[in-house]
Parts: sequence; structure tokens; C-alpha cells
Amino acid sequence: MRYIAIMGIVSLLSSGTAHAQTVVGEKAAVDRFLDQTYPALDALYKDIHSHPELAFAESRTAARLTEEMRALGFEVTEHVGGTGVVAVLRNGPGPTVMVRTELDALPMREMTGLPYASQVQADWNGRQTYVAHSCGHDAHMAIWVGVAHALATLKSGWHGTLVFIGQPAEEAIGGASAMLKDGLFTRFPRPDFGFALHTGPAAYGEVHYRPGVMDANVDDIVITFKGRGGHGAMPQATVDPVLIAARFVVDVQAVISREKDPQDAGVVTIGAIQGGSAGNIIPDQVVVRGTIRDFDTGVRAKLKAGVERVARAEAAMAGAPDPDIAIGGQSADAVINDPALTARIAPIFKAAFGDKAVQDPRPIVASEDYSQFVNAGLTQSLYFQIGVYDPARVAAAAAGGPPLPVNHSPLYAPVPEPTIRTGVEAMTLAVLGVMGKP
Repeated sequence: MRYIAIMGIVSLLSSGTAHAQTVVGEKAAVDRFLDQTYPALDALYKDIHSHPELAFAESRTAARLTEEMRALGFEVTEHVGGTGVVAVLRNGPGPTVMVRTELDALPMREMTGLPYASQVQADWNGRQTYVAHSCGHDAHMAIWVGVAHALATLKSGWHGTLVFIGQPAEEAIGGASAMLKDGLFTRFPRPDFGFALHTGPAAYGEVHYRPGVMDANVDDIVITFKGRGGHGAMPQATVDPVLIAARFVVDVQAVISREKDPQDAGVVTIGAIQGGSAGNIIPDQVVVRGTIRDFDTGVRAKLKAGVERVARAEAAMAGAPDPDIAIGGQSADAVINDPALTARIAPIFKAAFGDKAVQDPRPIVASEDYSQFVNAGLTQSLYFQIGVYDPARVAAAAAGGPPLPVNHSPLYAPVPEPTIRTGVEAMTLAVLGVMGKP
């Protein structure tokens, strides 16, 4: 019996070693492919970065990706859920695997000073704004195309069907649901597995993952405070919605600091206040926009109720009409990674990237609507992150040096190489890890 047990352990160790060797070999093949094709991915990244488009207006971006995918032999369908793209490549019997990227950029001005920085402007909520890829979706798209190219090139090493999704309006929290409503899981092969990645302010070369909750719930806030406009020199003849909004922005944080359990994660962020036209005119109304983020349904309900209660109280205190309040008009649930799939892919990341493959101890408070796909039945799914900055810069920031610009900062500037290379490696290996083998 002891001999059998020992032989079983030896067999498992041998199997693990063989698996690691297979992963290393596959990574080497991907790297050889990238050595030849990376300049084209770099050019694609910089082109998309220089031409960002806002939610549901990503026409040029979608056309650019469609062109790339058709050239690789994928069957491409455009205008899915608006500006969405679905590209399918069949390679015999086997699992169906979905890989998703986002198409949209942010309504903000880029301040990186890069030679390919965006100078684009567009209309957003009735006003002109600069547009920038300050969240990393441009890198995601270049990686997405690189993965598609790598898998198409390595077709002899896998069997199954690829479904590559170019999703619009992730930043506006609406593109995933729009694609699902337009028949994403009925008109096209239904995925057995799903993967998505995101860039973040960590060292390039690193791959971060975790089982279970990865990202937070999110609910948007749109509150219109109403008043009575008039001359800035005669405030007694007005009801000032600017003052009401200002009090709300400060007082709503008491919901976080005094009503929520300090051990529960949750944040209320106000990102925009819009109202007024001149310094000497008190306007009739002010619109406040923000988000609520959390990980727990009870906390989520408490924060939403608290935001509404504070908004109504501020208006009542000023003798103003009741505000118009919309919370959760654009919302998404937390992104939850399948523990079994995470356990299956984690050894692949470890074999490929060593100690740069990091299992994070806790989720991040950022949010997005990839969870809509998971909730619609894509239960075997893994969403992971890759770093974008020079490790020396990351270490200096951790030691108290200049802070790293995070996603949505006007200074957010991923280092394209090796960020894009790492993304292509990690995603290609993850897909190969669940595909059928010859």
C-alpha cells in the first residue's frame, strides 16, 4: 500500500511537471509569435488611443476591430447591441470560449503629454468634452486582437470555438446588457467559458487574479436639486440649489463614516456637479452625478437609502422643492470569478509568470458590467488584471515617492511594451488551458 501511495504521489508530481512544461512551451510559442507581430499591435494601440470614442458612439473603433478580425479569418457581426462586435472562429469540436474587450473611452482630457495623446472632443450629456482612453480599454483592444491572432496562428494546438466580444459602453454601464438583449447568447455560440482582463496601476509583467468576488457592485447617482434663480446680490429672493448641492456632497459622506459598518467596504463618490452659467447668477437647478460601490447586498441597500434620504433632507432644510433622484439607473453587480476555473487557470499563470502571478487577498472597489454576462449564465468565467508601470516606479511609490496615476486619472499612461505582451501571453494561455487538445 505504501508503494502504491508513493507511486501515486510520484505520478501527480510528474503530471504537474509535465503540465508546467506544456505551459512554458505554449508561452514560448506565443512569444515567438509576438516577436514577429508586436509592432503591428503597438501601432493599433496608439491608433485607438489617439481616436477615442464615447459610449455607444464607438463606430470607428468597432470598424477598426472588425477589419482586424476579418483579416484573421473570424466571422464578424457588427452592430450587436448598438456598436458591439462579435467575432467567431470555429476550429472543430470542443469548448466554446468567450473573450471580451471594451470599446469606449472616458469624457475627460488626457494630460500625459504622450506623442499619441488624444485631442478628440465630443458631445457628452449635452456639453462638449475632451475624450480619452484613461482607463486602459485601448490596451485591452490591442491585447484582444493579439490574442485572436495568436490563437488563429496556433490552431493546430487546440479544438473548439472562439467567440470574441467587442463590448460598447462599459464606462456608461449599459453595453453588456444591450448586447445580451440583442441576442448575444442566442444568435451566436453560447460560451462554456469566459475571460476578460483589465489593466491597473501595478508593475508590468504581473498578472493578478482571485477566486470569488473580483470587482464591486456599482449604482449610479443622478440628483437634480431644484431652486429659484436670481441675482447673486439678492440671495434672499432665491432658493440656491448650488448651496444645497454643496451641502449634500459633504453630508452624504456621513452615510459612509457613521451609518455603514467600518469593516464593510463601500464608497459614495460624487464626480460631477453641473449648474449655473455665471458667477453672479443663482441658477434654478443643479445636477449632481456620482456612483455607489460596495460588495454586499445589505450595504448596497443601506447606501442607496442613505443617499436618497440625505438629498431630500438637504432640499427640505433649504425650503426647496423635492429633488429628482435616480439611483441605479445604470448599475451592475459585482464581478465574481468561478472558483473552479480560477483554480484551473492559476497554475497556468504560475508556470508562465512565476512570482509575478499574484493571487490578490481582497477584491478591488472598481466596478464594471462584465458581471452582466456572468449573471446571464456565463458561470465559468475568470476576470483578471495586469500591471502597466515600470516595477521601479511602483516600488518608489510604495516607499513614499510620487504616487502612481490610477485608472481614470488624466495622467494614466500604461507602458505599452511589455504591458500588451503580458496581456496577450496571459489571455492566450488561459484560453488554451480550457480548449480541447488534439
